[in-house]
Amino acid sequence: MINFFKKPNEKIFNLKNLDRETLLYKVFPRFLMEILKKYFRLEVEGLENIPKKGAVLLTPNHSGYSGFDAVLLSYIISEQGKRVPRVLTHHLWFLTPTTALPAQKLGFIEATYENGLQYLKKKNAVVLFPEGEKGNFKPSRKMYQLQEFKRGFVRMALESEAVIVPVIIVGAEETHINLSQLKLTKFLKGIIIPLPLNVIPLPAKWKIKFLPPIQLPYKPEAANDRELVHDIAQDIQEQMQEALSKESKNRESVYF
Repeated sequence: MINFFKKPNEKIFNLKNLDRETLLYKVFPRFLMEILKKYFRLEVEGLENIPKKGAVLLTPNHSGYSGFDAVLLSYIISEQGKRVPRVLTHHLWFLTPTTALPAQKLGFIEATYENGLQYLKKKNAVVLFPEGEKGNFKPSRKMYQLQEFKRGFVRMALESEAVIVPVIIVGAEETHINLSQLKLTKFLKGIIIPLPLNVIPLPAKWKIKFLPPIQLPYKPEAANDRELVHDIAQDIQEQMQEALSKESKNRESVYF
């Protein structure tokens, strides 16, 4: 039997002996992620900036509407960063058992402040997209322009005394082109949906870069200081925007 999953000094998976759950939530996702890594010619930089233990909040930019950035980033953190990430994910994933079960198996948790804080206080690695769906579903004409950060991630980090590791992802913007977005106000208030140009992902080159960690020099009570929280969020957004603009401009090519 051909082995697609073997690494050096690693036992070969015998697919016949694996149960359905292992195949669906461990073997197949890993196989798919390895394919995506090659398809996008993924480059990873700054893995040494992920703390080996303790509470860490990773804050990437969000783009490409498909969610590939979330799953591929989660895979890299797990496989190469040697941390098991919990990814704060849109609540639509958890509306039915059909979608909630696979989301949970893949390490996704519903994106609430309480959930994020709970996992950080247990010294986990948590992934949170500060832009939310406004970043993920923004029109491609706003490519690599960070949308306003929600400030909950700063309060989470302060309350849990977690290290913040900003992350920039280049390439997802060109992988899925979004023409516009719709805001649903009548039946699903506050819900934003994209108007995509393509469903099949384009072979853009990707780069994931982990920026230097930030340890906020404040006590947990500082989470109640709205002005301080606003300033910290703005400073991190500016730092990420600068790095994102530099990386996107310095690429030799996007698709070749």
